[in-house]
Amino acid sequence: MNVGLVSNTFSGITGGQGALQSARTSGETAKFSELVERFKAQNEGRGTVSSSQIAENGRLNGEYTTGFGGTYTSQADKASRPTGAAANQANPHVKTSLIDRTSELYEKSMELESYFVKQMLSEMRKTVHHSGESDFARQTYEDMLYDEYATAMTKNAGFGLADQIYLSLV
Repeated sequence: MNVGLVSNTFSGITGGQGALQSARTSGETAKFSELVERFKAQNEGRGTVSSSQIAENGRLNGEYTTGFGGTYTSQADKASRPTGAAANQANPHVKTSLIDRTSELYEKSMELESYFVKQMLSEMRKTVHHSGESDFARQTYEDMLYDEYATAMTKNAGFGLADQIYLSLV
């Protein structure tokens, strides 16, 4: 079958709009292909970048949460007693260990506790009814706010979950 005949028949049925749409589509496809080729040319010789090259101390570029780095820095934090749930041992015969709150392991333990607190806050947030429409930007910033709430609660509430995690890993 002749493609020109089909194209002319389609243009005749749509009043020329089919040909116009086809021209626009091919023009956009050409622009997109040119853009892809330009990106490929810019990336020549660079290779790939691993996350270890763009991350600093476990934090990614553009990560805007406060985090736990530098939370504990004093000499007393190097050998402190557990708090919260970790201080309330069920077995009185178990000797409580001291915690080095300045260590990287304790920082990661706090991040894990913060994740659990964030999950708790997320479930609680689902019970709040919002008036009006919910857009993507509002949800994103609200999620970032709850990340900060979880970080602040982990630092200040004294749940002791990070202490328990740390003691179980040491």
